[in-house]
Amino acid sequence: QVQLVESGGGLVQPGGSLRLSCAASGSIRSMNVMGWYRQAPGNQRELVAEITSGGTPNYEDSVKGRFTIARESGKNTMYLQMNNLKPEDTATYFCNLRQVGPDYWGKGTLVTVSP
Repeated sequence: QVQLVESGGGLVQPGGSLRLSCAASGSIRSMNVMGWYRQAPGNQRELVAEITSGGTPNYEDSVKGRFTIARESGKNTMYLQMNNLKPEDTATYFCNLRQVGPDYWGKGTLVTVSP
């Protein structure tokens, strides 16, 4: 009943930038938290950043000052502006929706940071 679709991934050089987008559709509660998680090959999935429906963000320490999470008021659309990218940022990035009731995940978008 809820679908999350990520976009914006790609190949970028170290120091470059990308902007990821997540479009959510379906029956979504007004109070929720949307976030970005990433998973590199052989690694566990980890939280990158999240933002509440009220606009309060939370960042993983390694991306503070480099990444900015935002969501559009009145719409279930979320963005992640990724600046000064590093090779260790390479991963598949997943959109997540947390709420009272079921949680949902997108299929992911691949970000590769390489010279």
